[in-house]
Amino acid sequence: MRRLLVPLLVLLLVPAMAGAAPASMNFTAHLTGAEEVPPRATDATGQATFRLLNSGEVAFRLIVDDIENVVAAHIHCGDRGENGPVVQFLFGNAPPGGGPVEGVLSSGRFDPDGKTCTFDETTITLLEAMRAGRTYVNVHTNDGDETPNEGPGDFPGGEIRGQIQPRGPGG
Repeated sequence: MRRLLVPLLVLLLVPAMAGAAPASMNFTAHLTGAEEVPPRATDATGQATFRLLNSGEVAFRLIVDDIENVVAAHIHCGDRGENGPVVQFLFGNAPPGGGPVEGVLSSGRFDPDGKTCTFDETTITLLEAMRAGRTYVNVHTNDGDETPNEGPGDFPGGEIRGQIQPRGPGG
């Protein structure tokens, strides 16, 4: 009887396991001024990477190039072409007029538990929203004077932005 049970279990479990796609654990976002809403004329770019760790935390790294006066960076809930609320801080509280920034702007970890996004009266977790491509990274700049949106280095609402996209299950 046991000889029949093991092959039978294998036959039942293998198709079930093969049919279930593993959930994404890696995510990236390429940030440009063209992705901002409204689009921004800037040479600045950025790259954000995220990895879901076994602990349940998300490790991240945010790299920027050719940008000035960065004051904050966040993950926002929102579809491409739409602005949405901040759900996770990545970098913040820098003074205006800080000058040029190149390379790693910030890195670290955050706990996505308890963070949610709401779309059309449906609330999903931050991680579900990231897996669905419904979150974005936004890097904000401010030159320190009273006139906003004067050009590169002075876009308090965001100078570069990119949708977070799943990039495979990872390991």
